[in-house]
Amino acid sequence: MAPAIHLRSAVVVVGRFPVLAGVDLDLDEGSVSAVLGANGAGKTSLLRLLAGLVPVEGGQATILSHDLTTERQALRQHVGLLGHDAGMYEELVPKENIVFALRAARLDPTRAEPALERVGIQGRLAKTPMGQLSAGQQRRVGLALLLARRPQVWLLDEPHAALDSEARTLLGELVEEAAVGGAIVVATSHEPNLVLPMADRVITMAGGVVIDNQPGLRKPPGASHVA
Repeated sequence: MAPAIHLRSAVVVVGRFPVLAGVDLDLDEGSVSAVLGANGAGKTSLLRLLAGLVPVEGGQATILSHDLTTERQALRQHVGLLGHDAGMYEELVPKENIVFALRAARLDPTRAEPALERVGIQGRLAKTPMGQLSAGQQRRVGLALLLARRPQVWLLDEPHAALDSEARTLLGELVEEAAVGGAIVVATSHEPNLVLPMADRVITMAGGVVIDNQPGLRKPPGASHVA
């Protein structure tokens, strides 16, 4: 079976500078990958490539049978990206934001409330505008949107940032549930001690390329491809 994510010599250029300079990577459904590296290594650029947000300037990039040189738009409905910014309307309360996003994606808006309850956004918090929530609470709302959308690819950029210990435990549970359900999870982090226990693949980047790709601590249902 072909890997769900297949990159060969993938190049992404911003301006005239290659932020990804020839990435090779194969990942299977049900896998959880931790992407490590210093600032500027290409971690966030890799997530943006996998989300279909930036064009591929060279090489091959196929995700869920979508060729990213020609089918980036079609891919986006299958991908969820949790970035540093929640990307939601500050004047709307959490449920309004998620319902808006679900309707825009032509998904069932009734998914919003149970997803918010799962991440602990209920009662007073559920009625508080996003702009008045703490960074950690906004992060929880972002996780709720992922749960409600149910994408096949979860892309998490520094997912533990701003989360307390309870929310970090919850994050680990949600990631494991997504992977067991067949999703592909890719998480970047500056905190290896937090991300490594939940990953079956540890990918290290430097200079816009993958310099190491090793098995992680998590034992997935099936074996992962090695780039």
